[in-house]
Amino acid sequence: MNRALRHVTAIAAALTLAFAASSATAFDKDHSTITFSKSQGPYSELFISGVQPILEKEGYTVKGVDLSDLLQADLALNDGEVDFNVEQHTAYMENFNKSQDGHLAALTPIPTVPAGIYPGAKNDLSKVADGDMIAVPNDASNTARAYAILQKIGWIKLDPKKDLSAVTQADIVENPHNLKFTEMKSLNIPSVASDFAYIVITGSIVYNAKIDPKTALATETILPHLLLQLVVNEKNKDSVWAKDIKDAYQSKEFKDYMDKNNTGLWYVPTAEDIKATAAK
Repeated sequence: MNRALRHVTAIAAALTLAFAASSATAFDKDHSTITFSKSQGPYSELFISGVQPILEKEGYTVKGVDLSDLLQADLALNDGEVDFNVEQHTAYMENFNKSQDGHLAALTPIPTVPAGIYPGAKNDLSKVADGDMIAVPNDASNTARAYAILQKIGWIKLDPKKDLSAVTQADIVENPHNLKFTEMKSLNIPSVASDFAYIVITGSIVYNAKIDPKTALATETILPHLLLQLVVNEKNKDSVWAKDIKDAYQSKEFKDYMDKNNTGLWYVPTAEDIKATAAK
């Protein structure tokens, strides 16, 4: 084969591969309108600004249904009233499935706002003193996150025999500063921050209370079960439209969007995080 013919053949092969790749772009014409439960928080807003445009370019119509309470959102998803949500981590989803006889499935980790310890009356971790009061969330998974952060910065020690994702105040085995913990509803913590030396709050609370994430004095090391997830009803996990949403979150276009718009608020899942979810 002469050089010219080899060149033509190579171009033809490249065009064939390019066409095959473009033809592989999925679009579910039988489910072209996809509906999600929308809340007033960072995760729905990130989906709307960063992911929804990608899906609309593929031909989808995307509709949001306002369901600010996550339990109601999961019930709606479980009953087929919406197609997906982007507001929960694996720990919450698994608890819902267990407690509500649910059938929800996580498809891919998505950007997550870490929990952190923030200033109350004090704005420096080195100023911690004997008997300081600290506000922490009172819901189980976020309470555990709070105590994990406090252990991370060396203020307490937790029972090493206990699962870090499920620890409680009773699992504190060392508390050299004799810190006092008040467990309360997360939404109420920012408004009473000055009543405490320090507060521990989750990412959605940081966002909704318009707290600058850069003021965090320390943030959590996000455990895999606390990464936010794209969640669908289990019966739809292999559908074309569900795969398209997952692919949009994992696309270069969305990565570029996050590179331009992440001001430090977001932890973006790594390739290892995504691989770990896919392996389950």
